[in-house]
Amino acid sequence: MADIVNQIKKLKEENDVLILAHYYVDEEVQKIADCVGDSYYLSEKAVEATEQAILFCGVSFMGESAKILNPEKLVLMPDPSADCPMAHMATAEKIKAVRQQYDDLAVVCYINSTAEIKRYSDVCVTSSNAMKIVKSLPNKHILFVPDENLGRYIASKIPEKHFIFNDGYCYVHKEIKKEDVLGSKEQWPQAEVLAHPECTMEVLEEADYIGSTSGIIARAGESDAKEFIICTETGVFYELTKNNPDKIFHPAKEQQICSGMKQITLEKVLQTLESMDQPLVMDETARLEAQKPLTKMLELAQK
Repeated sequence: MADIVNQIKKLKEENDVLILAHYYVDEEVQKIADCVGDSYYLSEKAVEATEQAILFCGVSFMGESAKILNPEKLVLMPDPSADCPMAHMATAEKIKAVRQQYDDLAVVCYINSTAEIKRYSDVCVTSSNAMKIVKSLPNKHILFVPDENLGRYIASKIPEKHFIFNDGYCYVHKEIKKEDVLGSKEQWPQAEVLAHPECTMEVLEEADYIGSTSGIIARAGESDAKEFIICTETGVFYELTKNNPDKIFHPAKEQQICSGMKQITLEKVLQTLESMDQPLVMDETARLEAQKPLTKMLELAQK
């Protein structure tokens, strides 16, 4: 293991590569990354990158977003087949159909989506900035794609807007059930429940805190509680325990695991740095169209 890590560090420097990793990949991969974070933080870091290449340890839409924002850079994925099913749970046809129904419509696209869907959207959001961005939009009608659960949570906080939802979801969060949370609360009655807004509303109603992955990490550090029930992918446990060695973290249920994220391994990172081939390629017209909502997200999130 140490030999692989040393080789990765050496090749990263030689090839001028910035390694970005999402909280949901294995902890061994998080340890060798230059930046670890949620989707919004990693988007910012991709834009700020001065290195010639970006190696994105995450699923395909993340690498696409990095390429959209950095067309001149080499963007590499340790496993190009690592994917997010939810990213494909929206269609251009549905967006076009809803646009015909409403004149005053904003298509709000969760960053967990394909570049193709971003092309037909007005603005992208992440779970950490969706509330702020949707509130700032002048439009009355909001089509939220592709995740219905995050859309419904945001809608519950902004009743003055009319939301149209899409039938999409993250299977990891959707599979966390209310009875899982209630059972965990019986087992650990002193624990705070921290939930990601991709969970269903019935799970969110049982939570003490609802927020993005980075929000959950921050809450765990700020809270006086010593025990927590975590309703999100268990890759986040590495950061939680590293930052809070005196606190205890429990998953709400067994197998809160994203198989796509777990396809990223140290061995694949090393192989990619050794070959530096098969970079992500995008059609320039499509890239420019997908860039607009991402750029608008970064602008509105800073206001």
